[in-house]
Amino acid sequence: MSDQRNLILAIALSVAIIMGFQFLFPPQRPAPTPKETQTTGAPPAPGAPTAPAAPGAPGAPSVPGTTSAPAAPATPADPVAARTQTLAKTPRIAVRTPSLHGSISLQGGRIDDLTLAHYRETIDKKSPEIRLLSPSGAPGAYFAEFGLVAGGNGNGARPAMPGPDTVWSANATELTPQKPVTLTWDNGQGLKFTRTIAVDNDYMFTITQKVENTTDAPVTVHPYGLITRYGTPETLGFYVLHEGPLGVLGGTLIEHKYDDLQSKKPPENTSTGGWLGITDKYWLAALIPDQTAELTARFQHAGQKNTSNETYQTDYLRAGLTVAPGASAESTDRLFAGAKVVRLIDAYEKQYNITLFDRAIDWGWFYWITRPLFWLLDKLFVVLGNFGLAILALTVLVKLAFFPLANKSYAAMSKMKDLQPEMMKLRERFGDDKQRLNQELMALYRKEQVNPASGCLPIIVQIPVFFALYKVLFVTIEMRHAPFYGWIKDLSAQDPTSWINAFGLLPWGIPDLGPLNILNVGIWPIIMGGSMYLQQKLNPQPPDPVQARIFLLMPFIFTFMLAQFAAGLVIYWTWNNLLSIAQQWVIIKKMHRKPKPAT
Repeated sequence: MSDQRNLILAIALSVAIIMGFQFLFPPQRPAPTPKETQTTGAPPAPGAPTAPAAPGAPGAPSVPGTTSAPAAPATPADPVAARTQTLAKTPRIAVRTPSLHGSISLQGGRIDDLTLAHYRETIDKKSPEIRLLSPSGAPGAYFAEFGLVAGGNGNGARPAMPGPDTVWSANATELTPQKPVTLTWDNGQGLKFTRTIAVDNDYMFTITQKVENTTDAPVTVHPYGLITRYGTPETLGFYVLHEGPLGVLGGTLIEHKYDDLQSKKPPENTSTGGWLGITDKYWLAALIPDQTAELTARFQHAGQKNTSNETYQTDYLRAGLTVAPGASAESTDRLFAGAKVVRLIDAYEKQYNITLFDRAIDWGWFYWITRPLFWLLDKLFVVLGNFGLAILALTVLVKLAFFPLANKSYAAMSKMKDLQPEMMKLRERFGDDKQRLNQELMALYRKEQVNPASGCLPIIVQIPVFFALYKVLFVTIEMRHAPFYGWIKDLSAQDPTSWINAFGLLPWGIPDLGPLNILNVGIWPIIMGGSMYLQQKLNPQPPDPVQARIFLLMPFIFTFMLAQFAAGLVIYWTWNNLLSIAQQWVIIKKMHRKPKPAT
């Protein structure tokens, strides 16, 4: 294979990868403002079956569900006023932790009002905190609920149980990591219910439910947990990023897209332990039952599509607990509600033995490279204090790892460049006889001990790292709003500057060009294009004029394409190009250094 073909192959492969990324990872744009005017009502109370049965069997107790959704009540058009009005309708316990602000409703005992103290909607530190959960009846209702469903007492009758409308009594007005809150309710029929809610300094709630039986007959109860979300949330729509219901049940990762649940009802899942919930790109609400408990889990959709009373729900129903007369029984389950911080997810997985909890972060098919890459980046960040510097240091480490291979490749490319005059002569001599020309070129390569394919290696070896780094920048919350220096305030977003307003010197902002936004090229992409052009000048140039013009256009094409990618990735590519240029320059000088004459 000729050197030109190999170089074209390498660049074509790189372009294909870039274009593939452009298709699979469209440029991240601000998500449309949620339809805050949408409102919701409370889900219906669970239906009472006529006879007790094992969970999942016909006639089994049912979790409060989304089999039907109530019409949304009218609320003020202002979403903040609507939420405030809804919160004021029920007695509440304040939630105050270093990581969470919000409240728990005493009506139903729902965890339904949470904001994330460490995360803002924009890079402006004065912008509102990220709102994760909202109460039923408020715009974007999204809440978690735990409870007990009666399994009967042997004669077909079922005792009264606490439900969504039950108003609990509390022993405190505030929940903190130091002070759990205990809720109590008596059904007046000989059953007393206690629910203790604890929270740590981060995002894990522990819910312990206890039932005391003072009747003269045994009672069976089934613990359940659910997460309900009203309305289909805005998603980024990336093919390789899952947003929506997910979980690990029976040791298997299960993911459902919102539109999939709209069109089909997935089967129930039986499992021992596991977890399930609903994820956004950076945020997660997940039910984590006792990891030794047998349970039946469901993913559900109800209501009319794209309306305010459309609902999504993930829930589980645990095996029954039989409470003898004069005895008590309790169950403990957990709720994760917060940001998908890698170290926290890993720590919770280890602390509570949660099966594959780290899959809550979408590491993708190349888990085996994205996770180690993030680990290395995070360690470098701890040392350097800036993720941008960590990316630069990572690039150096990658270059060192591939240094021997790159040296061979660049040496071969330098030899190829020296052979260009000889190759031109062969083309002039055998240009009309392609077979003979290839034979002569191969003979020349053998004579000079040059492998034309080795010039592809510097590009090829970058592709896995490029892919993994993009994934890390895209999915990990650690990169969200992580600044570099100068105008780069968020390494996970594209360069915010543009030549169209002279990089901020002209008195207007960056215009929204719609499909032509690819023309909004910032400073870092331009630097990257310049570094790519300089590197190309060090490589052997194709003798064919058409091929030469194509190669000349590649830096410009890549400049516009990579301008839509995360700034951290462009910085990585630029720094990698500069290191490659330095390495090639040293090799070229070394190869062409003339020996000093003997004296």
